Amino acid sequence: MPLPQRTLQCGKLSLDLSQPHVMGILNVTPDSFSDGGQHNEVNQAVAFALEMIGDGATVIDIGGESTRPGASPVAVEEEIRRVVPVVEALAQHDVVISIDTSEPEVIKAAVQAGAHIWNDVRALTRPHALATAAELNIPVMIMHMRGEPTTMNALDQYKDVTEDVMAELKQSIDDALKAGVKPENIVIDPGFGFAKNAQQNLKLLNEFHKLNSLGYPILSALSRKRFIGEALGGVDAQQRAVGSVMGHMLSIQQGACMVRAHDVKAMVDAIKVWSAMQNA
Repeated sequence: MPLPQRTLQCGKLSLDLSQPHVMGILNVTPDSFSDGGQHNEVNQAVAFALEMIGDGATVIDIGGESTRPGASPVAVEEEIRRVVPVVEALAQHDVVISIDTSEPEVIKAAVQAGAHIWNDVRALTRPHALATAAELNIPVMIMHMRGEPTTMNALDQYKDVTEDVMAELKQSIDDALKAGVKPENIVIDPGFGFAKNAQQNLKLLNEFHKLNSLGYPILSALSRKRFIGEALGGVDAQQRAVGSVMGHMLSIQQGACMVRAHDVKAMVDAIKVWSAMQNA
């Protein structure tokens, strides 16, 4: 399936979405499910981001709050303290910076420091989030989730997971458009692992192509998720790299123009082979 012939404008930088992009994950948290505590210091975080850029990541997604199942909330001031110094350091480099947050105050501070994209797992549902997204006029990634990380695992009842996710995403898109978010700034994410069990995630991956009917660029973010581990026979997060790359390639073949990955070099290599095949 061809990728969208469009460009995502990110400040002075732009992303050509007709080619797949790798968003490298940079968690500046003590408790993320796969890499918590590894990049807490600014110097460590920046060094790791530069390594991912060297490996081919075109977007770095910085998160100061874990959204794993059962994760504890983080105070806004603490999230800003974790995220903004890393943004300031990375803004010196030619890379698109995405911020994984649901808090309007955090994204405002991050954009002021040089960030470009708002990646919101709560789909702009926090107070003032919709108005902030419209006001900032930056790309926003609207993800499907039900409830909160503390409650989402109990909210996985669907008639048809793909159809229900699409209907709920469409509602989130409509809310954003009504609030003044420009359509060219919207990217959607079906929210693998959020309020979905293993079988539902696999069905969603198998029917990923249906998301294209919503008419927006699509991010796939399944890196090292639990359902990948279950499909591999119950392996832990560190052993899910190949399964994650495979899942992301299946997403790209069905129209995803960006994937959010822990294992950047492996992901970039897989895309190079896919692109070579496309161009043969």
